Amino acid sequence: MKKAEETYRIIISGGGTGGHIYPAIAIAKAWNEKYPESEVLFVGAEGRMEMQKVPEAGYRIEGLKIAGIQRRLTLENLNFPFKLLGSLQKAKKLIKNFKPHLVVGVGGYASGPVLFMAQRKGLPTLIQEQNSYAGLTNKLLAKNANAICVAYPEMGRYFPASKIKYTGNPVRKDILDIADKRTKALAHFGLNPDQPVILSIGGSLGAKTLNQALLHSMEDFETKGYQVLWQTGKYYFEKVKGQVKDSGVKGIYPLEFIKHMDLAYAAADLVISRSGALSVSELSLVGKPVIFIPSPNVAEDHQTKNAMAYVSQNAALLLKDDKAIDQLGSMVHSLLGNQEKRDHLSQAIKTLAKPEAAKDIVKVMEELIQ
Repeated sequence: MKKAEETYRIIISGGGTGGHIYPAIAIAKAWNEKYPESEVLFVGAEGRMEMQKVPEAGYRIEGLKIAGIQRRLTLENLNFPFKLLGSLQKAKKLIKNFKPHLVVGVGGYASGPVLFMAQRKGLPTLIQEQNSYAGLTNKLLAKNANAICVAYPEMGRYFPASKIKYTGNPVRKDILDIADKRTKALAHFGLNPDQPVILSIGGSLGAKTLNQALLHSMEDFETKGYQVLWQTGKYYFEKVKGQVKDSGVKGIYPLEFIKHMDLAYAAADLVISRSGALSVSELSLVGKPVIFIPSPNVAEDHQTKNAMAYVSQNAALLLKDDKAIDQLGSMVHSLLGNQEKRDHLSQAIKTLAKPEAAKDIVKVMEELIQ
């Protein structure tokens, strides 16, 4: 390896959801901490959330006109070959001009064209697969990738075993140590320290079923003395806020988006969550009892597979999406009434955590450049 002060050029490609974007930013930050003179260029898909989130984190990003194929026949599908060809050409140009030492793909639409063109030029490439189920693009790219960093064991079902590095998913640093933040967290959200706190997180856009289940149960939660810190997502916020206000129920706090997730986790006695890769990885570090309600509207039902990796180790509970509205209230009440069960879940989920994931991925990147 060169000295830390020398310059490397790294391309990180992909995005589409927070589950791809936040690990990508965490990798970039971990690399820049060790090699501060390095240049990191992100490549995303135009119109997707990475085009906003990456610049907010202080990094430059280029956009490709690329989108996925719809599962039904649409005009967008007819445009797909042209968008793909244009994206491949732009990716080739970006690689030629930037001259990266290494290209990292984190999944999402932009990852495919960039890694494909980098591999054609013989550049070192690394895939970071967040989920317990590998998507088609990553499986195809894996054949010519130099390394594949995964968050779950037994990923040899999808990738060449010799290339797999079990690193875990990189997460935000601020959630690594929340033990001393509870008093501050309760004050920040205006919560009563003498009542249990339920945290519900359904992703930045929101989860319809989680919101419906909480609306269905909120009067019962008030009666039992529970408080609910509730990230509704931007699609549902106004409607949920109105229904909570009209109901007159107390102790229910809907928020469009929770910016200080470290404080939200610190305040929680119990977490209800979708089981996207980033959420699952964060919750293993947080070490709170969790009820996962996997989204059924994802490729290959990968959220259920993510959750089952933890449920099979008795480290979390699973509630199916189609049962959530009817059964969430009773499951929450049963768990909040059983301290021993909550303690067991907290301890078990922590054993599956990978707190040094970003640093471990950096080590793999170093090996590939070397």
